[in-house]
Amino acid sequence: MIDGDDDRRAHRDHQHEPRQDGATGPTTPSGARRDLEQPPTATRRRRIVPWTVVALVAAALGVAGWAVSGDWHSVARNSGTSTASPAAADADDTPSVAAPRPVSQQQLDALPAATVFGTVLNATTDPQPDGTPSGRLVHPTTTVPLYSSPGGLAIAAVPPTQLVSDTWLPIVAERPGWVEVLVPSRPNDSTGWIYLDSRIVTAHSPYRIEVDRATFTMTLVNNGTIVAQWPVGIGKPSTPTPATRTFILASIKDSQATVSPIVLPLGAHSEVFDSYGGGPGTLGIHTWPNPDSFGRTSYGRPSSDGCIRIPPDALRLLSTEVPIGSPVLIR
Repeated sequence: MIDGDDDRRAHRDHQHEPRQDGATGPTTPSGARRDLEQPPTATRRRRIVPWTVVALVAAALGVAGWAVSGDWHSVARNSGTSTASPAAADADDTPSVAAPRPVSQQQLDALPAATVFGTVLNATTDPQPDGTPSGRLVHPTTTVPLYSSPGGLAIAAVPPTQLVSDTWLPIVAERPGWVEVLVPSRPNDSTGWIYLDSRIVTAHSPYRIEVDRATFTMTLVNNGTIVAQWPVGIGKPSTPTPATRTFILASIKDSQATVSPIVLPLGAHSEVFDSYGGGPGTLGIHTWPNPDSFGRTSYGRPSSDGCIRIPPDALRLLSTEVPIGSPVLIR
């Protein structure tokens, strides 16, 4: 997901996949490829409903080939916490579990997709957009319903993959048998509830990324300890980086890099662009090769069309250590 400076051309999207529950360590990416259509130029969205506006496509790197990043590694899995359907227990000892409303395959197919390309107008709003998530993640192994509340209506369908990589979503709240998760669809700060049955795998990431727009800094935190901090570039005043709680959605490698060798798309969108370079307007984290035409660095100031520009050493660390699904707090 690359932004900026009118270099908005076609690219090929891919992302790697973390390993399944019960294992830790690096994963082997699939390396699959697919071609996309030549995208149109960026267009601005009318601000009719401000919270539905979207946009920056980190999808416009203007490159000839994209592949799953080979340096990405998996999240630490939670042993014994994944996916069995909540068992019936003594009502005196265990809180009751709200049963999910049945959703037929036909109904599931008709629901909006909870993806970076989709809009879920009936989604709930992140209850604590400034809060720090626990690091717990979920992955649906097949398409599952997203509900408005435990036992509530199904409002969207969550697929097992995002940009041809496994879907990993951060948990922001929990109820017996249920988890509330961040989703990458529009509008920003959308959440919904997933029922923990045998189709759901759970995991844990010790990492989170914090972006302070006021000081133009990015901080990497591991289990509450600061690992590193860097100066970063954020969106210009006309194309700001929105404040939001989101997550790393994928890791995309440019096999013929012209701007950033790896791009980390996020599960959030710009509030200015409807689309960018033909993509869904997804924010991204990436490097920038050269100073701009005025001879100033891209880092430590507003310099992008909304994406977060980071130094090469930051990209190397994030792309090798921080798992997909890890939370990103933009403040």
